[in-house]
Amino acid sequence: MNEPNSEPRVIAIGGGTGIYAVLTGLRSHTSNITAVVSMADNGGSSGRLRDEFGYLPPGDVRRCLVALASDEDSMLLRRLFEYRFERGLGLNGHTFGNLLLTALTDILGSTDRAIDEAGYLLRIKGRVLPVTLDDATLCARLADGHVIRGETDIDIRKAHHDVPIQEVYLDPGASANPEALRAIEEADLIVLGPGDLYTSVIPNLLIGGIPEAIRASRAKCVYVCNVMTKHGETDKFAASTFIREINRYLGSDGTLDCAVLNYHESLPRDLYERYKSERSEPVSIDLGQCYESVGQLAIRPLTATGALVRHDPPKLAETLLSLLREDTSSLPPELAGATIA
Repeated sequence: MNEPNSEPRVIAIGGGTGIYAVLTGLRSHTSNITAVVSMADNGGSSGRLRDEFGYLPPGDVRRCLVALASDEDSMLLRRLFEYRFERGLGLNGHTFGNLLLTALTDILGSTDRAIDEAGYLLRIKGRVLPVTLDDATLCARLADGHVIRGETDIDIRKAHHDVPIQEVYLDPGASANPEALRAIEEADLIVLGPGDLYTSVIPNLLIGGIPEAIRASRAKCVYVCNVMTKHGETDKFAASTFIREINRYLGSDGTLDCAVLNYHESLPRDLYERYKSERSEPVSIDLGQCYESVGQLAIRPLTATGALVRHDPPKLAETLLSLLREDTSSLPPELAGATIA
């Protein structure tokens, strides 16, 4: 553990918008942040660049770099990295940041060096690391035996969308980026999630060496559960189901020290109806089953509602750092003794 008054070493493992929320919240509290990012995306701008150039997909990395960039020093650069071309035969749909990362990889000869250079340009707090430097395809085997190949097809589920996912795996297998293993070994706090369970968070745990490094780490290991379910991926999942699946891919029921769960305040009616029409609903908290899967729960009102329901970055960061201070008060007073479902 760090010396008193020093900044905690925090590792955020995930992908998509979930890790963005964690990083934007934490950057106000510590510069000692490392994002370890899933590299399985095969859709959109990332997928096109992956197919055309044969490099690892840059999209999730780009979002993490932007999340860790200083608002004061890099506002224009942050906007530039996120700028998406809306026209042009070859450029349409690409973000500037994805194109820059691809160009830097070509110039420097490696994805990890390209990411470090982009981080220098953005003056980020901390570091962004690809979880692996190997190119692999995410696959999902459904309960009926059908196999779906590619993160995007698993995410969209145009067919077999009512059949549960039985397992996800990589083809071929991939080994961990040594720098990611080193960061996990040195961490004080490891944060898994939030994010799409099977296509953003768990793909990191399919990389050879990553689950073992997390199990061996002395860091506090925390899983941040999703706020909403997702049709075709986590239909009808309660919080304990998310936790059990994370434990399953970590390879141990004793690795997670805590799960952070959102106490749902009432959603605006129009927002709730929108999610309901998409067959998505708030993740229910089944306390008894959760406590069977992880010893400590931190249940807080953590959402920010705008056009979408998302974790509020400052609230999430405060909760995560309170766990490092051994603040284990799990339930708000109004929930004491309650079962939330």
